[in-house]
Amino acid sequence: MTTARVTPQAPQAPPAPRAPRRVALLPTAALLLGALYCLVPVVWVVMAATKAGDELFSTFTLAPGTGLLTNIADLNAYRDGVYWRWMANSALYAGVGAALSCAVSALGGYALAVYRFAGREAIFGVLLTGVLMPPVILAVPQYLLLAEVDLTDHYLSVLLPVLLSPYGIYLARIYAAAAVPSDVVEAARMDGAGEWRIFRAVALPMMLPGLVTIFLFQFVAIWNNFLLPFIMLSDDEKFPMTLGLYTLLNQGSNSPALYTLVITGSLLAIVPLVALFLLIQRFWSLDLLSGAVKS
Repeated sequence: MTTARVTPQAPQAPPAPRAPRRVALLPTAALLLGALYCLVPVVWVVMAATKAGDELFSTFTLAPGTGLLTNIADLNAYRDGVYWRWMANSALYAGVGAALSCAVSALGGYALAVYRFAGREAIFGVLLTGVLMPPVILAVPQYLLLAEVDLTDHYLSVLLPVLLSPYGIYLARIYAAAAVPSDVVEAARMDGAGEWRIFRAVALPMMLPGLVTIFLFQFVAIWNNFLLPFIMLSDDEKFPMTLGLYTLLNQGSNSPALYTLVITGSLLAIVPLVALFLLIQRFWSLDLLSGAVKS
């Protein structure tokens, strides 16, 4: 007759105590407060743009008014629709400037990430210094340099200074180092592809989500840029939307009706940014290696 031996089981560790629920609620509450802080001014602009001049100055509420279409018609009629000229100038500066800056950032970031050459880290350090430098420090020297070649009060005076973005090159280098495997580059070289073809057909599709982010950052920065056009331009026909609305705001002290036009113009200026974000956000969901598969 045999008896089964019972082996003692090791004592189980007690379950880890759950974190207090209030600790999990603190980050959510902070995010909600931050979102509220950012959204309240936008909501106020939307509601204020719907009010006529007497409604705007008589009450301070978030209730919508009935004068949005009238305000848009008045803005359209002001100086034969000069606001739309300002809007078109902003689209030119932001669209062309962001596209060219994104291309320069892609080339510079890829070169710093893939190639090994003397002085590479020194160049990257200089770029980091440029990231930390406020744009206001560079605006006046840029004006003096462009004045020497008689390019002030010209479209190029706003486009040329934004072509080189230290922050864009920094992001492109970080993204290229993470998204472009060195093995893929070496395999393309062994297949006989030139360096330009490797960048265009292999690396560029892999870097696309990062370049979309760089383009969006640059577009928003140039769209909202005020200081550079303020220093460079004197002809109001070349003003971007930000500088044009500033001139209307200055004239509002003598003609309070222009304040309504400024608020309505500010509301319309938000629409292209929202549309651009909704249009290109799908690129952020791309797989980082999809470019290598397609190539």
